[in-house]
Formats: sequence, C-alpha cells, structure tokens
Amino acid sequence: MSQGIPATLAHPSRRTLLKFGALASLAGLTGCGGNEAAGAGGGKAVTIVNTSSNSTLVLQELLDRQSYLPSVELSAKTQNVSDGSKLIASLLNGSTDITLLSGFGQVLPAIEKGAKLKIISGSGLLLAHAVYAKDSGIKSAQDLVGKTIGTGPVGALLHQIMVAFLAKHGIKSEQVKFVNIGSSADVFKAVAAGKVDVGPSLVDVYDQQDKYGVHAVAELWKELPEYTYQGAYTSDAAIKKNRDVLVRTLAAYAKLFRYISSPDSKTTYLDAYKKAVPSSDATEAGSMWRFAQQPGAYAVDLALNEDRLKYMQDLNVSQGVQSKVLPFDQIADMSLANDAVKML
Repeated sequence: MSQGIPATLAHPSRRTLLKFGALASLAGLTGCGGNEAAGAGGGKAVTIVNTSSNSTLVLQELLDRQSYLPSVELSAKTQNVSDGSKLIASLLNGSTDITLLSGFGQVLPAIEKGAKLKIISGSGLLLAHAVYAKDSGIKSAQDLVGKTIGTGPVGALLHQIMVAFLAKHGIKSEQVKFVNIGSSADVFKAVAAGKVDVGPSLVDVYDQQDKYGVHAVAELWKELPEYTYQGAYTSDAAIKKNRDVLVRTLAAYAKLFRYISSPDSKTTYLDAYKKAVPSSDATEAGSMWRFAQQPGAYAVDLALNEDRLKYMQDLNVSQGVQSKVLPFDQIADMSLANDAVKML
C-alpha cells in the first residue's frame, strides 16, 4: 500500500521547524537513498530529492523509462528520503537542488521563520485520498460527530485535511476525537481493524473496499479541490546559481505529468508500478493510474496560482502552524515554471 507524503512531516510542528536550521548545517544528507534516475544528458546535472513513497518511486521510474530528463539535456541523481525534514535541510545546505513531488505545507511556515526557499510549480494538485470507515452507519461528514478519527500528528497532512474536511461541513475539531496513528497506510489498517471509526487514506485501496470491509465516506479530491497535494520547491540560492537547470528539470516533469494524465500511459504505468513497488498488486496500481486520469490531478502546465497558495496559508494560520499569510512573491516564484512550459 502506498504511503504518500510522510504524514509526520507534511505540516511540521514549531519544534520540527526549529530543527530545520540545525539539519541545514549538515555537510550531506543523512539517511538518503541514492537512486540514480535518468541517465546521460548534455553536460548539465541536477540533484533531486524526493520522498520515498510508493507513488513517488513509480513516477521516478516512469521518468526514467520515458527518458524525459535526457530529453531536456540533463543528467540527474535522485535521492529519496523517509524523513520529510531532510528535504528542506538538503535544499538549504546546497546538497540537493530541488524537490518535485512533495507536500509544501511545511515550506510555508519555514519561510515565515526565515528559510530562503521558494515554491516554483505545482505537481500533484488533487488530494489522492478518500475518507474510509468500517461501520456501515457512517455515511457522511455529519456522522463523524463524536467519532474517533485516525490521522497523523496535529498539523501533519492527514490531520490537516481532515480538519479542513470537517470545517467545510460545519464540524469543529473538538466535536471529534483525533488519534495519531501515523502514515496513510497505518490509518487504513486501523480503520479496517476497527481501532478507529474513520480515517483518510490513499486511493490505492479504493477498488478493494469490499476486500477490507470498509467503504468510502468521502472522496477528498472532490471535497477539497482547492487543497494542493504536492508542489516543487527549491532554495533562493539554487534559483540564483542554477536557474537553467531548474527550468529544464521542471520541463522534464511537466512531460511526465502530461504523460501520466494520458490514457496512453496505462501499460507503462502498470509496468513501472510493478518494478518500483514489487510487493504491490495490479489492483492497487490500477487504482492509482485511474486516479491520475482525473481532470486536474496533475499540474500538466506546472501552474500553481495565488489562490491555491493563499488557501494553504489560511489553513496553516487557522491551525496555528503559521502566524500570518505571507505575500505571494515571498513564498513563490512561478517564472521558472513559465519558462519550463515554453520548452515543451
């Protein structure tokens, strides 16, 4: 089962943010897996850091198979980390250039606290999560009042999206009981085992609800279309020093997003999923591919507008993760994405 973005660090606590500065002083990236993704280019090189979720590994495999990085005259070294704080740390200490498939809720409060980072494009725009329940009596958001909801830590991705979902339906956080279970996969297991009443998890299990004895209460990509799941971000220093390399990298990923959004990608995607996630089955892979066919699932033009970023900041402020909404130009630079699209 795919775990998605590491739930514990998708939206970190203030204590976690304080660690970024210390991590950034490291000479290298402790605990990174060195996955060589995409071979020879035209003399330009980029070092990419992404999370180690199943969906990310599959997209990297597709990127390699389609030779999208060499097509823009780049060679690349891709590192995958299990600890999301290392994404920011490695960008700030210069050991990597860019991350492309990560939630960026943690970036916004880091910028507020002085981190020299910029969000430079969208990636996976729609949440690839549903809210699952085991009790057949739980059929809507209103049925969640008084129930136990499994998520990650307060402020992390799974917790934040459930708070946003409840708020949309006029339900306050104090009307439910949140339990920190961990990752998306852990939450799903807890729901299926009846340890919690309900919880959000990825769509890799969406077509196996009968198998696990659960049902979907809500499809969050429909309930929260304004919530941006993933984006690309980098350091101000990298933009200044390696702008052309970053633009080319974004162009390669834009090709990937366009390909995965096309029905022509199915066979290659399923093959890539099997190689990247050997323990998975065809049903799981098929569920993830079908989700990618949803209109707007991926940022095929790399676009990430001001309204989307304001929504994320408003959500952070409402949960105490940020103290205020920052100006768009302080948190984002979309000129790189615009230049990348011109290369396509």
